[in-house]
Amino acid sequence: MATIKEIAEKAKVSSATVSRVLNFDDTLSVSDETKRRIFEVADELDYIPVRKRRGKRKIKVGILHWYDSHKELGDPYYLYIRLSVEKKCTQMGFELMRFHTAGDFENLNEVDVVIAIGKYDEMDLMKIVEKNHQIVIVDYSPSDRYDAVVIDYRDAMEKIMTHFYASGHRRIGYLGGTERYHSGTPVFDFRYQYFKEFMYYHDLFQEQDCYFGEFSHQDGYRLMKEALAKETFPTAFFCGNDNMAIGAYKAIYEKGLKIPDDISIIGFNDLPGSKYMVPSLTSVRVYTEYLGEASVDLATELIENERNYVKRVVVPVKLKIRESVRMI
Repeated sequence: MATIKEIAEKAKVSSATVSRVLNFDDTLSVSDETKRRIFEVADELDYIPVRKRRGKRKIKVGILHWYDSHKELGDPYYLYIRLSVEKKCTQMGFELMRFHTAGDFENLNEVDVVIAIGKYDEMDLMKIVEKNHQIVIVDYSPSDRYDAVVIDYRDAMEKIMTHFYASGHRRIGYLGGTERYHSGTPVFDFRYQYFKEFMYYHDLFQEQDCYFGEFSHQDGYRLMKEALAKETFPTAFFCGNDNMAIGAYKAIYEKGLKIPDDISIIGFNDLPGSKYMVPSLTSVRVYTEYLGEASVDLATELIENERNYVKRVVVPVKLKIRESVRMI
């Protein structure tokens, strides 16, 4: 079955031009001779548009997930992304194949496109591309060689730190998690990078107020207890996700302190239960539904247009201001 790329090569035009001509795009400015040549080549090569191919068989989308089911339940952020991807695919009439296990790339050649949710290093990506070069990565953009959907971490951290600073806080702590690729190598943490940039800019950075563990309730609790065991501690803490914030709340209350009177807290991801915490948690709202939907849109584009350039979609975030930060 011919592809748009093959038609473009034979007609000596770009793939984008072929796609737009075959989809009868009236806004395209090309000569009638060029259009005629494209249609003749398409007919010669027996090209069948994707919309007609769908009538013969369903498009297969492979969902590759770097979290297993246990981790997914412990940190539901990626669960919400996966569910939004699956919902959008179902609405589009696509057939789904799920790949959950680390390194489970063997059958990726059975699908038309791969949506990879999570963090993958170059070694994993090379293995994936060997099986299927049509790939969209969600929540990570390792290089300019892959389509990706990401959030704006710089904007998110700027919103968080500006809110703390405007509220009068100058000693601000950091409770962060360390993510790792399947190889065990740590993933670069943009949250910490932009936290440091803000603090250095205002001449406020203190490394002893930064703590790292896993993105879990347990480590949020453990790290906050460690911070509160010191003689002095920050008036405010950023928590790498809402799970860590939940654990931090518990450690603060056990110390006999109050939120936000004694310590202010801001989380990240704005999980559904965050607004019901006492006090309600100020957190960065990440629109996981948009991350999922945008990834399916990119995947559909890869299948239908067979474009030869990469797209990177940045989904905005919003700081949901609630009751966990006080003015001092």
